[in-house]
Parts: sequence; structure tokens; C-alpha cells
Amino acid sequence: MTYQPIVPLSGYAGWKVLNRTMETQKAAFTASVTIQNDEEYFRENIGNVTSAEELVSDYRLLKVALGAFGLDDDLQNKYFIKKVLEEGTLDEDSFANKLSDKKYAALSEAFSFDFDPPNTVLSSFADEMIANYEERQFEIAVGDSDESYRFALNAQRELADLAAEDSSDNTKWYTIIGNEALATVMRTGLGLPESTSSLDVDQQVTIFKQKAQQVFGSDEVSQFTDEESVEKLIKYYLLRDQVMNGSVSTSSNSIALTLLQNAASFSARF
Repeated sequence: MTYQPIVPLSGYAGWKVLNRTMETQKAAFTASVTIQNDEEYFRENIGNVTSAEELVSDYRLLKVALGAFGLDDDLQNKYFIKKVLEEGTLDEDSFANKLSDKKYAALSEAFSFDFDPPNTVLSSFADEMIANYEERQFEIAVGDSDESYRFALNAQRELADLAAEDSSDNTKWYTIIGNEALATVMRTGLGLPESTSSLDVDQQVTIFKQKAQQVFGSDEVSQFTDEESVEKLIKYYLLRDQVMNGSVSTSSNSIALTLLQNAASFSARF
């Protein structure tokens, strides 16, 4: 049996409660029998795996490996994952590097089956993957109650690291757009319609940058190295998500929208 995280409130108020109880709830979740069984099997067996073929052939190992990168839905796509893992990431034209979702490249790089020996033989490898697995699976469990919190947790974990990367600003925006969870938080937080996601990627970058400038006073992703900026984005995301989904009263909708509009106007002036 797996512990189900509890979020008694919705919207930004619920987010604050979740953050205050995060440590206790995560400990209860990771202590669940199902999680412990998955982790014990992975820790005992991953060191013997030296090829992509061996990994994808073991359902229980692959479950943890993919779960550590938020790729749980690909558990049945063994040929696809094998190709991602075998080609590695050193060649910029490798399969993983061509995919817009950079989680595949992160998976491939972590296992490094294009090296001999791969990273699976390292003494620290199992613990690193298990820590990632626990983090991602907790997010999924929270998302079972409210998917907006899963996306918010993902943004809280990933956005600052992305913002700090040594790459061009446009590359960082492309990465956000290619990541469903990050793109959803950013798009909604900036007050953009969902239809924006159907536009050409370069158009999306232009629109995201223009809107970020209006709302946050900067069009650069690097601003999100600051925890307060990430929290502000998450707050805007959760407030707008509530309004869009009609999960607050009409009067509350008006208040939330007014606050967001005033905040955006203030940021644009300063």
C-alpha cells in the first residue's frame, strides 16, 4: 500500500499547506511498502546491468529508471527507450538529443550505456536514481489529488536549475516549451491561452519573452534562479488555474484577476 499525500485546500492556499507539510508527507510516502520494494530491487540489481538491452528487459528496473526522470508513461515503449539509451548524448545528432523533451537526454546521460563501463556500476548510482525516483513519484502522488500541484512541484524543482544553466536564453525558453509541466506553469502563470502551445516554437518563444517582460520585468529565464521569482510564478499559475477551472467563487475570481492584473501592471512600469 502506498501513502497518499494529503492536500486539504485548493489553489495557492493549498500550495502553502503542502510546502509546510512536505517533509513529513514525503517521509511517509517513501516509507510505503510499494516504494520500498521498488527501491530495494533496484539497489540490489542495477549494478549488474551493463547494457540498454538488459535494462529494458527488466520491468522492475526499468520502472524505477524511467520513474526517476518522470518518464513513467514510456514503460511499454521499450524499443524507443532502448534507442534513447544506446545512442547516448555525446553526438549532438543522437536520438535523445533530437527529442524536444530533454528528460530523455537526461536519462541517457545518467546511465551512459555508450560508455564502457556505464554509470550503473558506480557505487553511488543506485542512491542517486532512487532519490530522483522518490521525488518524482511523490509529485505524481500529489498530482493524483490535484495535477496543478504536480506541475508546481516540478517547476519548483526544475526551473531554478534550468535558469542557472550555461546556455543561451532562447535555448532555455525552448527547453521550457518542450517540457509539458514547465510550459503549462509558465503559460498559465503569464496569462497566455492554451492555444499558444499550438503555435510555431519560435513564435512561442517571442510571445513568452514579451509576456514575461510585462509580468516580471524581465524576459530572461535566468531571473528564475531566484526562489522568490519561482514562487511568484507558481502563485500566479495556481491563482489563474483556479480562475480558469472555476474552482473559486465569482467574487474571488474577480479579486484574483484584479490582483494579477495589478501585479503585471506594476512590474511593467518598474
